[in-house]
Amino acid sequence: MISLTTDQGSSRAQGLVFAICGAVAFSGKAIVAKLMYRLGADPFAVVGMRMLMAFPMFLLMAWWAGRQQRAERGSDADLSSKQLWQIVGLGFTGYYLASTLDFMGLKYISASLERAILYLNPTIVLLLSAVFLRQSVRWVQVVAMLLSYSGVVLVWLHDWDAAALIAHHGGGLDARHAITLGSVLVFFSAVSYAVYLMGSGQLVQRLGSMRLVGMASCAACFMALLQWLVVYLVSHGEQGGLMQLPWQAWALSLVNATLCTVLPVWLVMRGVQLVGASMASQAGMVGPLSTIWMAAWWLGEPVTWRLMVGTAVVLAGIVILARASQAPRAKA
Repeated sequence: MISLTTDQGSSRAQGLVFAICGAVAFSGKAIVAKLMYRLGADPFAVVGMRMLMAFPMFLLMAWWAGRQQRAERGSDADLSSKQLWQIVGLGFTGYYLASTLDFMGLKYISASLERAILYLNPTIVLLLSAVFLRQSVRWVQVVAMLLSYSGVVLVWLHDWDAAALIAHHGGGLDARHAITLGSVLVFFSAVSYAVYLMGSGQLVQRLGSMRLVGMASCAACFMALLQWLVVYLVSHGEQGGLMQLPWQAWALSLVNATLCTVLPVWLVMRGVQLVGASMASQAGMVGPLSTIWMAAWWLGEPVTWRLMVGTAVVLAGIVILARASQAPRAKA
């Protein structure tokens, strides 16, 4: 009995460590991207290099998960043409479009504001479900959403006050206009990923998270690489170019593809396996806080009371929303 309890405690601790490390690694993506911008890269090059380096690893992930399913289910693990097109669509919304908009927005806003906006994802899923699926919304969920969005407004005001320092690469835009544009781009990135979450439910049950993520990411990699080539040719090399980039940009891109993209996927999924999705999600709340620390340390971004209070309010709203959403399921 004691041994069983000890093993459960050890698995729980390992799961929390995996989930926390995954959240921190995901947060590092924004830091790496902004460092690459300082070295002369543009969003199309950052996305393209990231997807190019991550593609073999996602392909291996999809192959390995598919191999395990075929060993367990046989021909039942094979995919229909309809499912393949669904995976392509999910790859477009969840990984290609969301990543492209996110990296474009990061050019104009702080890493901390980007992370705060992306954490609105559960609220966007709830709003889209209410509009398109006619799901009811409880008052406590409305209050949680208002709390989360008010927190983002506080973080946005932090960027607004430090506009000249944060919007280094505004591309000729006024600093505050650049921050507004960046915020809109990142918000639509969150909307795109919310659409992916809403559409992936059945396929996750059918394929499992690892196989679906691997296949959808492979499709997204192909789209991002095609976009990279088209943008480079249309702009005559002014966008997406690599020749001017130093070796440090390539090293950072490798970090982005491995430590900030593929590895966090495995860490979070492993954490979910050990402690469950709810606990892993709560452990992931460390993400925005780690982003603030890394942005201050590596990028020299200012830390103000608006940033800290706004981030805390966002997290509080998401926690309330998560618990309010779990209550009806528990009763059912």
